[in-house]
Amino acid sequence: MTGPRAVAREMSRNPFLTAALSAADRGWFVFPLVPGGKVPAIRNWEQRATTDRRQIFRWWSGKSRKNIGIAAGRSGLLVIDLDDGRGQKAPPRFAGARNGRDALAMLAAELNEALPTGNFEVGTPGGGSHWYFRAPSGLELRNSSGSLAWKVDSRCHGGYCVAAGSVRGQEKYRVVRSGDVVELPAWLTKALTPAPPPELVVLELPRGRAGAYVRAIVESEAHSVAAAQTGTRHRILLKAARVLGELVAGGELAAEQAWAALRHAAARHIGVDDCTAAEVEQTIKDGLLYGARRPRRIRRNCI
Repeated sequence: MTGPRAVAREMSRNPFLTAALSAADRGWFVFPLVPGGKVPAIRNWEQRATTDRRQIFRWWSGKSRKNIGIAAGRSGLLVIDLDDGRGQKAPPRFAGARNGRDALAMLAAELNEALPTGNFEVGTPGGGSHWYFRAPSGLELRNSSGSLAWKVDSRCHGGYCVAAGSVRGQEKYRVVRSGDVVELPAWLTKALTPAPPPELVVLELPRGRAGAYVRAIVESEAHSVAAAQTGTRHRILLKAARVLGELVAGGELAAEQAWAALRHAAARHIGVDDCTAAEVEQTIKDGLLYGARRPRRIRRNCI
């Protein structure tokens, strides 16, 4: 695909190619989604997303009807996803809200802040909308799901959104406001910035080499839990609880100390991407019970 006429001819035949190129021309890194859906059509989509026109032509050549994904973080974007309530009753804090837009407006009023205006907006087939913002520089925000407000999600590093021009059913993702992509307001940046990892609990363990060894294990597992990312969080917490459960069963660590260390390390995840306190408690309990099947004791050499 070389000459301008050939390019124009191909674009006229394939609106998905046109939409992908339009996004790439804005500097947004695109990749293919399955036709009519929101699932990536390629592996390692975040790394392979591109603005390269030749690769885009290869992905959307001929009559390809693949939808278009935008790797938000790589594109320097943070996208706020405002879903429709679909008749659901909002929680008490957002009583009366019909959708994510209403809930976000309530949150702004609660904080005595103004909703941003002039940002690029895409309407979704489900009756919601995507608000595009420039991600704050020097801060790697991740994704959120409902932690900001009812029916309000966000996508940044590690996340993607479906681009305008994509199709679901008989409806399109469409640009409904073509203003500039403005910087994420400070109040939203603050609201979406996760709390720093809590300081680890200092355990009062027996003195000596064996006690220091157990302490190192507890601190290492707690660090792993505190640093876990969405998608690996459950697995890492379960593994940490299993390891400490082995020590508890072997009489090397008190159960209360294991619970305290794990709860403290996992506290920063509660409320992020649908993580709940109940989920954390259940995961710790499951891991400790599993670890108890294999008691672990620290060998102490006599001299």
